Amino acid sequence: MTSIEFFTPATLPPPNGYSHAASIASGSRLVWTSGQVPIAADGTAAPAGDWAAQTRLAMRNVEAALAAAGATWDDVFKLTIYVVDTSALDTVRAVRDEFVNTERPPTSSLVQVAGLFRADLLIEVEAVAAVAAE
Repeated sequence: MTSIEFFTPATLPPPNGYSHAASIASGSRLVWTSGQVPIAADGTAAPAGDWAAQTRLAMRNVEAALAAAGATWDDVFKLTIYVVDTSALDTVRAVRDEFVNTERPPTSSLVQVAGLFRADLLIEVEAVAAVAAE
């Protein structure tokens, strides 16, 4: 694993499951994922309206994209989560915490959007990771 430092300074409001800043050691290889939605490799979408199932599948898809590039969740230092509404943030956070290291949570942004490319999709997730150079 590469050297990633996370910072949560007392001079900023306490975060809810994320870090305010992160830095990586030089020489690390950076990995960006595209936004991942809750659609399985076979084209099957997670159930419409099910925030937990949709979040879990989107996170699994991020995990698969990371793995394809030789990264893991431990390498992630930035998450961006897009949701169509904020009514289920507690659920989204709880499922996110099944994947990220809650002792050193990545920096994060959550953005409410008017919609995604399909009306049945509630969430899209993208990640940036730093992997130790070989």
